[in-house]
Amino acid sequence: MRDEFLKRLYEVGAQAYHHLHPFNIRMNEGVLDCESIRLWVVNRFYYQRCIPIKDAAILSNCPIREVRQEWVKRIINHDGILGQEGGLEKWIRLALACGFTREETIDERHVLPAVRFAVDAYVNFARTKPWPIAIASSLTELFAPDLMAKRLAAFAKYYPWIAPEGLDYFRARLTQAKEDSEFALEVTLRYCIDRSMQEAAVHAIRFKCEVLWSILDAVSCKN
Repeated sequence: MRDEFLKRLYEVGAQAYHHLHPFNIRMNEGVLDCESIRLWVVNRFYYQRCIPIKDAAILSNCPIREVRQEWVKRIINHDGILGQEGGLEKWIRLALACGFTREETIDERHVLPAVRFAVDAYVNFARTKPWPIAIASSLTELFAPDLMAKRLAAFAKYYPWIAPEGLDYFRARLTQAKEDSEFALEVTLRYCIDRSMQEAAVHAIRFKCEVLWSILDAVSCKN
């Protein structure tokens, strides 16, 4: 039963993760224009800034101290702490490298309604679902390192107008996403042990894939 469950989780990611979205494929092939990249960066920022909020919601629902001790690292990784830059600041630097000001990035003036709707739905999912199911939704990170590696190579080759320091977020996530997803998978397998919880976990990762696709759909339609 555990092996079947694990297989189903990986199958969802392999079939539905947004590495297959045409926008990401075009990005990695180097055929996107400057404005398409810029629009993606400034809209994806809204997703990035909501990730710590999502993780805080999971923490608030989780009664297991050992899980909370590990999960709180995600908030620190994104928000940073005094004297230590987090992923959110790295993404702002990417926006700056793309020609946006800090003010217009943070005030969300460029965020598309469909992007906001999708991201807010994800945060609400994490707030309202049982905490193991909310954690299962993060298992898309199992597939993130490969996408990040391809993205870094593509940006260096095809989009040299973006300063190298603007890509620090992607470099950091090469290792962070692997560590985060390994723990999330361990928790999912440990606490989703009956059929109903496993079905819910499979639905959760599928839902997260749909959120990521919706973001790219919105950005693609705008261009």
